[in-house]
Amino acid sequence: MSWNRKHLLDIESLSPAEIVTVLDTARAFKAVGERAIKKVPALRGKTVVNLFIEPSTRTRISFELAALRLTADVINFTAEASSLKKGESLKDTARNLEALNADIIIIRHSATGAPHFLSRFLRGSVINAGDGAHEHPTQALLDTFTIREHKGKVEGLNVTILGDILYSRVARSNIQALLKLGARVTLCGPSTLVPRVFEEMGCRVTYDVDAAIADADVINLLRIQHERQRKTMFPSIGEYTSLFGLSKARFARTRPDVLIMHPGPINRGVEINSEVADCDRSVVLEQVTNGLAVRMAVLFLVNGGKGPQEIAQ
Repeated sequence: MSWNRKHLLDIESLSPAEIVTVLDTARAFKAVGERAIKKVPALRGKTVVNLFIEPSTRTRISFELAALRLTADVINFTAEASSLKKGESLKDTARNLEALNADIIIIRHSATGAPHFLSRFLRGSVINAGDGAHEHPTQALLDTFTIREHKGKVEGLNVTILGDILYSRVARSNIQALLKLGARVTLCGPSTLVPRVFEEMGCRVTYDVDAAIADADVINLLRIQHERQRKTMFPSIGEYTSLFGLSKARFARTRPDVLIMHPGPINRGVEINSEVADCDRSVVLEQVTNGLAVRMAVLFLVNGGKGPQEIAQ
């Protein structure tokens, strides 16, 4: 097993072996989550801070529950109620939290690079829970974990990511993780949101949704990131749905064993038909369950854990 990192800042800097170590460790924690007593004392006596400068209830709750399952003390810190509103810098806020003996700081921030910035001067570990339109590493890890659970592997699979790629940190992290583990990645969406520059990462780019999903083993749908767009990137939601939405008719033409994924929140009737979102090939709720196991694994590893062999089954 391969892990000796203090932080988790991105997928880009991880080796394939490190990604596999996280996935294998998450599998062990998922087994723990199926027991009657779901807690393990791996982080007993440690303090974990959820420093969410950009709101996200689902990711924050997932990290909070992961830390509690590992018997850590958890502090939730949101910008709405913080001194950041009064002009205090991110660096000052983080240093004050460290003065309270915070061992791990989980940060979500609208500024690209904020977790990397903090990691340069904090003694504790920093975990990136999403920075701007840059990366969202734990989402990519839980997505690859879910794919591997269902398909038994990632290598050689055809994975299509459909939607707003340009503004999506989930897409960037997923592309990195999938390519490192040997998948073939196709990107599809409006040309304004899926520029050909992504081909330089090793992806196939197409604007034909039917071609993009025809041979896909996995279809990962992304919502339109209106909050990050500086202007309207397509004429209307209705046009987007008709050209790129996963309708029942389009879904009927996909492979019979295709996995339908979505990081949430789902815009039903926009990027995906409601019946398709709830069908037996949709693993959206499994992604949420797996996210808890993956985040337990990440907290365990950045705290000095070496891998699944250290987890009592």
